[in-house]
Amino acid sequence: MEAVKQGSAAIGLRSKTHVVLGCVNKANSELSSHQKKIFKVDDHIGVAIAGLTADGRVLSRYMRNECINYNFTYESPLPVGRLVVQLADKAQVCTQCSWKRPYGVGLLVAGLDESGAHLYYNCPSGNYFEYQAFAIGSRSQAAKTYLERRFENFADSSRDDLVKDALMAIRETLQGETLKSSICTVAVVGVGEPFHILDQETVQQIINAFEIVGEQEGPAAEPDAAAGQEAAAEQGGSTDEGVAPMDI
Repeated sequence: MEAVKQGSAAIGLRSKTHVVLGCVNKANSELSSHQKKIFKVDDHIGVAIAGLTADGRVLSRYMRNECINYNFTYESPLPVGRLVVQLADKAQVCTQCSWKRPYGVGLLVAGLDESGAHLYYNCPSGNYFEYQAFAIGSRSQAAKTYLERRFENFADSSRDDLVKDALMAIRETLQGETLKSSICTVAVVGVGEPFHILDQETVQQIINAFEIVGEQEGPAAEPDAAAGQEAAAEQGGSTDEGVAPMDI
C-alpha cells in the first residue's frame, strides 16, 4: 500500500458512455525518460497504475491474456467486472503465502461492456471498488478534492468535458508546476471509441484551450473585486466618523 502512495499520481473518471484515465509522467532524473503508466488490455479495457511499474506490467499482461482466452472461448469481449474479480483473486493469493510478496501497485481499470462504462480500483490487498471518479498515488488527495467537488456532473458529461476535468485534476497534483502535455498522459475508452492514448499535440491543445478561458475569466473578475473593496472602504469610513482614536 505504501508503494502505491509513493508512486506518481493516476486519475480516472467516468460518465455513462466514456471513461478517461490520466497519469503524471515522473522521470527519475532529468537525463532519463519516464516509464509508461497506462496500458491497453483490450479494445474495451485499459489500466492506469501507481506504484511499482514492473508489477503493473506483469498484471496488465495477465489481464491481456485473460481477455484473449475469454474471447477465443466465447467469441465475445470479457466483462469488465469479471476481469476485475480475477485480478483481485490473483493479488489476494500473494497476501496469504509466506514465500510471496504482495504486488506493490494499484490499478485503475477502465472499461466498457454491455452494462455500460466502469471504473474500478484494485488494491494490492485484493480488495476492489467501483468508482465514479478516483485518484491514487502521491499528492492524490488534491485531485480527490477536485473530483469530489465535480463528480455529480460527470454522469452526464461529454467526452471532451471528461478529458478537461481529468487534466484539471492532474494539475492539482503538480503543486505549482506548469501543466504540459510532456508530463501527463491521457487515455479514453467509450461507446464507438476503442481504448487509446491521446497524442501529445491533442492534449496540449486542450490544455491551452482551458488556460486561455481561465485567463479571460481572471481579468473580468478583478474589476468586480475592486468595486467591492471600494464599497467596503466607503462603508468603513462612514462608520468610523465620531469615534475617538484608540491610544496605542
